[in-house]
Amino acid sequence: MTRGYFITGTDTGVGKTVVTAALAATWRADGVNVGVMKPVATGCVRRREGLVSEDAEFLAKAADAPEPLEEIAPVRFAEGLAPTVAAARAGRDVDLAPVWKAWHRLRRAHDVMLVEGIGGALCPVTPRQTVADLARRFNLPVLVVARPGLGTINHTAMTVEVLRARRLEVAGVVINRYNRDTEDLAELTNPDEIQRVTGVAVLGLMPEDPSTDFRAGVIGDDVLAAARQIALGRR
Repeated sequence: MTRGYFITGTDTGVGKTVVTAALAATWRADGVNVGVMKPVATGCVRRREGLVSEDAEFLAKAADAPEPLEEIAPVRFAEGLAPTVAAARAGRDVDLAPVWKAWHRLRRAHDVMLVEGIGGALCPVTPRQTVADLARRFNLPVLVVARPGLGTINHTAMTVEVLRARRLEVAGVVINRYNRDTEDLAELTNPDEIQRVTGVAVLGLMPEDPSTDFRAGVIGDDVLAAARQIALGRR
């Protein structure tokens, strides 16, 4: 079995890419041969070389990945929509064959793999497959990235339930964009309540760090410090 994690979230926009990149950078700094992958990406930008996933670029820089971006993100669409919708609007099918071809190469080239899913666990990737179905095929323990505020208990518990229904190992929860200076009562109590309700450990509280610059490929020091604690399995 390949070592590593499949990273999903309770929703789109929760910060899966930053969490994945920070973990990749942490392990790389420790001398771990870590690979990264974003199997299906939407909202890609058009450049001379074709469609480019900026998420994949950020991951590749964090991991110092030698692979071309089209291998790290094999399936790409321009519009920032669910893959099934983006594919239909582009007049294409979602062909996952390039994903498994790239995965076969990447898993052999690296000791640890971090695979970032798109959207949330039930985001449709093909007409018959969701992100959770893909996670099962990758056969990696799953990290769930969650929001800090009110409502996150419900969203996180539902995500964990979906993953368990597909017999996936849920390795832990990372609460992203947590601000200890402005935390309210809900944010203060949510981590322990998530653990109680789901039985899954909250591995870390990752802060909002204004020095993180997605376009420049820079991960803030506070985010990296939190990632190190997550890598050590404590918060």
